[in-house]
Amino acid sequence: MSIDPRAALAAEPLRQHLRWTVRDVLLYHLSLGAGSQAATDPEPRYTLEHQLQVLPTFALVAGQGVSAPAVPRFEDKLAGLRLDPHRILHAGQDLRVSQPIPPVGEAWLTSSVTQIYDKGKAALVVLTENAHDGSDELLWTAETQLWVAGAGGFGGDPGPEVTWRRPDRAPNVEFSIQTQQQQALLYRLNGDMNPLHADAEFAAEAGFERPILHGLASFGMLARGVVEHIFDGEAARLGGVSARFRHPVLPGQSLAARVWRQDEAHLFEVSCPDAGGALVLGQGVVRAS
Repeated sequence: MSIDPRAALAAEPLRQHLRWTVRDVLLYHLSLGAGSQAATDPEPRYTLEHQLQVLPTFALVAGQGVSAPAVPRFEDKLAGLRLDPHRILHAGQDLRVSQPIPPVGEAWLTSSVTQIYDKGKAALVVLTENAHDGSDELLWTAETQLWVAGAGGFGGDPGPEVTWRRPDRAPNVEFSIQTQQQQALLYRLNGDMNPLHADAEFAAEAGFERPILHGLASFGMLARGVVEHIFDGEAARLGGVSARFRHPVLPGQSLAARVWRQDEAHLFEVSCPDAGGALVLGQGVVRAS
């Protein structure tokens, strides 16, 4: 494993043509637990094609799922880097959506490494992706933070200080999220086939008791809950969401979300009662469209 910050930051952006269909959107919603109580609420806005609205966080898997002709290898998105998948953790995610995502569509995605921070024993790699439609209108911008163990100590910038602060008052909204035992197996069909989420032996080698849930699954479930509890079930009103990934979630565990209204945004945290209240998503921010 090696990181050459100068080469990675100077590398030509990776360009990809993305296509997705209703099937991809339906699968994404199901992988976040939509329709899990189908006998009482089948949630047709997420599970039925002629009533379908698209959760904005679908942008993070668009063009990678069941309709994709080929899923790009994870490392192909990281020009200038050679990384061991055993040493990488998804540390944080920021998504800003410029307009509603259609259930059938295509986009041109440009990806580049925009920052590499030196955290001493690790490096924090920031990958920025911009998606445009055929008229060159911006659809979304995603910023992914990757924690690369053993890659720090190169004398680089340690990164900005954290400015997020938990409000010193009761949350405005609280809700629970129930993950499912098979959820990681289902979510990986969106395109992230990392064996950490399915292979018990691989997970053990990475230091986990069993395969863990994708961080982006918890992220998407939080976004779905925000749409239901803050935006009256209207997905198009969610304009952006960001969070740092803190503690892994095992499929089947429950999550507890706390949301505070703060100026023109909402702040949130998600914890896991089944893991002693460990913080799962921290420094969370929700933006309206």
